[in-house]
Amino acid sequence: MDLLKYTSTKLLVIAFIGAIFIIYPNIASLPWELSFLDESQHFKHWVQFFFRYLFFVVFIWFLLRYNLWKIKELPFKNRLFKTLLISTLAFVLFLIVIYFCFTKKLHFSMALFQFSVVCIICTFVGHVSLLYAEQIKREQEIERLKTENLQSRYDALTNQINPHFFFNSLNGLSALIRKKDDIKTQEYVNTLSDVFRYILQSGKKGLVSLSEELNFIYSFQYMMEVRFANKLSFEIEVAEEKLNLKIPVLSLLPLIDNIVVHNTIDSEHKMNIHICLNERDELVVSNPVYPKLIQPETNGTGLKNLENRFALLLNKQIRVANDDNVFYVYLPLA
Repeated sequence: MDLLKYTSTKLLVIAFIGAIFIIYPNIASLPWELSFLDESQHFKHWVQFFFRYLFFVVFIWFLLRYNLWKIKELPFKNRLFKTLLISTLAFVLFLIVIYFCFTKKLHFSMALFQFSVVCIICTFVGHVSLLYAEQIKREQEIERLKTENLQSRYDALTNQINPHFFFNSLNGLSALIRKKDDIKTQEYVNTLSDVFRYILQSGKKGLVSLSEELNFIYSFQYMMEVRFANKLSFEIEVAEEKLNLKIPVLSLLPLIDNIVVHNTIDSEHKMNIHICLNERDELVVSNPVYPKLIQPETNGTGLKNLENRFALLLNKQIRVANDDNVFYVYLPLA
């Protein structure tokens, strides 16, 4: 069915109303015509009038239905030709019935005008309806392609995170194995399992609650503290009533990874990562700046990745500030 969702009942109502407008000249002249007829001829004239009205009702209903549901080709001239052919046949049938059943005095020009008007209007209605349906279809296709493109870009951006985290986690596990600390190694493996479960499930998510993201950080916090022998710590201050705010999944992981990669973390440079909400309900991640003597060679995808994901999922931009002593990243929430 056409996208306008016309039903047969609705079309019939339109046909009844449309027929009144088409035969309005006949309605207006009916009293005048009856005044010239004998009383014995009134009944037959009324029958002829109602036949004309019902004929146009059926004619309009059929032409609308045919144009809306049957003709699916765009060229207007093809539609007009088919509609004109049907209208011609209907016009001839109408004249034959009127001539042989009612009166031999035909208002030929009036009837021709009425049939022509119905033909043209129904043709235009069908053509405009098809153009509208094609436009809707194109818009839906464009939206589908946009959605697929966004999803593909988001998947590609998310997949950039996992390799960094995977290799860093193995380094931490390797350090524990070398120390032969079986208890911590087991606990580390269990925590690593929870963290990887969250990362693997993140592929099916776009936005998560702040509560989910912070729970992930609590697990990740243990791994980082083990890896850096308590030289790295976290301070998380988020009010409980704000935990239902939404954030792109795995937003904090690349920030923490960025801190570790670009800063010296040792006994003289203990790293404290502070996570809190500001008055604008932005999640603020800050850390002291202890630049390494030799900056690592990175491709710079960490923050760029995060910017792209916030743009895709929230249509918002993250903010970065650096006063040489403290590095700030402001993450907008939904």
